[in-house]
Order: sequence, then structure tokens, then C-alpha cells
Amino acid sequence: MNSGTSAIIAVVVIANALASLWLIWWTNKSNAGKAAKETTHVWDGDLTEYNNPMPRWWLWLFIITIIFGMVYFWLYPGLGSFAGSKGWTSAAEWKAEDDAAAAALEQRFASLKGKSLAELAHDPEAMSTARNLFALNCSTCHGSDARGAKGFPNLTDNDWLWGGSDDAVLQTISQGRDGVMPAWGQVLGTDGVEQVIAYVMTLSGKQAPADAAAAGKPRFEAICSACHGMDGKGNQALGAPNLTDDVWLHGSSVKDLRETIANGRTNHMPAHLERLGETRVRLLAAYVLSLSHPPSGGSEAPHAAAN
Repeated sequence: MNSGTSAIIAVVVIANALASLWLIWWTNKSNAGKAAKETTHVWDGDLTEYNNPMPRWWLWLFIITIIFGMVYFWLYPGLGSFAGSKGWTSAAEWKAEDDAAAAALEQRFASLKGKSLAELAHDPEAMSTARNLFALNCSTCHGSDARGAKGFPNLTDNDWLWGGSDDAVLQTISQGRDGVMPAWGQVLGTDGVEQVIAYVMTLSGKQAPADAAAAGKPRFEAICSACHGMDGKGNQALGAPNLTDDVWLHGSSVKDLRETIANGRTNHMPAHLERLGETRVRLLAAYVLSLSHPPSGGSEAPHAAAN
């Protein structure tokens, strides 16, 4: 808020308060000399309206309300950019409550400090909390069952864009990831895009015109292998997917592949460390890993067994 706008707001608020006080004073003064129960209107011969002065207790209630409002504006923000003598802000209030909740969580799970993600995944209490954390923070994109959707990875299989090790999953949740598939339509041309589509389809065992696939192979090796590798098995250091399996983030139809190759794709995984803190991030990482690596002794992930 700039200083001009702030000044206008402050002046309007103060002027309204002073105008209210003046109106009460003026109204009370104008009625002071009138006789009690002065008749102003009579209807139907027996329905009478009087112009009596305002009761004192009502008058003082108005005055006290105005004074209370002005004291409030002095203590708390409300007069433009004036922060108030107490320096209170809703952001600071939220931060204090969030810090208190984080401290309570840290205290609650103090016994889990130093445990590996595998050990956390075997702790029922930890996984119960982690399941709730996932529902609140991750299910919007990955689904309540963590099986993802088009453009959002399935977390229950063992296919990982950026790696499925403890460190890799922690890095993904903590710092986030940005995956970019460049648009190659202008470089390859219409025929080139179709040829690369055909070759990519054959990598995963799909049927495609043999002549188009043969023409697409050298194009793939010249352009696409830099990220996906000469064999098409991808590169987890770059987040480049394996093209030889049957897992497709954005779809495997010819239309989907044409859109991906010609126009590119962009994926963003937000960073959660600053917002959630280390303890909650570790719980989420352990939970995510447990979905694709169920604890020994059962074939179901913790969230599935609880349903």
C-alpha cells in the first residue's frame, strides 16, 4: 500500500469517527430544549409519535463504541499502513501457531529421530501420521491412492523418474523437481516427428510402421539419446523417463506422443521442506517408499491395508 492510499484510508476512518461523535452531540443538543413527550405525529386519532431525547444509557453506549473503535485502531492495524502500537499481524499470528504445531510434532516424534526411512515405514504410528500428511499435501496431484494421473506420476509402482533411493526421494520432496521435455517439432519437421514416434513405440514393444521406425532411429540417436540414452532407458539424473517400459506419464497413444515430441512437456514438483519441515518430509518420504516397497510380511502398502 503506497503512502497516499494509506493516508486517505486513515483520514476517512478518523473523519467517520469524529463525524459520528459530532452527530450524536448535535442531535442531543437540538433536542435539549424540547419539552418531554413532544408530539410529532398523530394517526387515526390515537396513534401518537413522540420526539423524546435519546436515553442517556443509549447515548453513552454509542460514545463508548466509538472510543473503543479508536483505541482498537491505535493498538492494531486498520488505519492504512499504520501497524498499530502492538505490532500485531495476521502473518505473525499464523507463524506463531505454525511454529507451535511444528514444535509439538517434533516432540511427538522425538523418538523417531535418527531412524532410517525403512525403519519409519515399519512404525505404525509414524505411517498413520504420514498417511494424513500425504492426503493433505500430495493427494491433489498424485491421488488419494497415490496412483497418480495423466501428467502426475504413479507412486505405487517401482518406476522412478528421478530415482527411488532414500536420498533421491528425500531430495524430490524436500527441494522439488522440474522436468522439461523440449519441443522438437520445428527441428524434426512433420515427417521427422512421425518417424520418431514410430521408433519410440517400437522401443516399448508397440506396433508401428517398420519403414517409419527405421527412419526414426537415427533421428532418435542424434537428438533424443542425449537425455534418454542410446537404448532409450532414460536417465534418472535428468528426470528423463525410460521409454522401453510400458509406463507413460503423459500417455502412449500416437496423439499423446505427437504432442510430447512436437510441443514438449513441462512438469513441476514443488519443494516442501521449507513449508513442512524435516520431520514431516522424512515421514512423507518413508510413506512414499513404502507404497512401492511394501514392508516384508505383507503385499499391501500401509495405506491399502488400513482401508
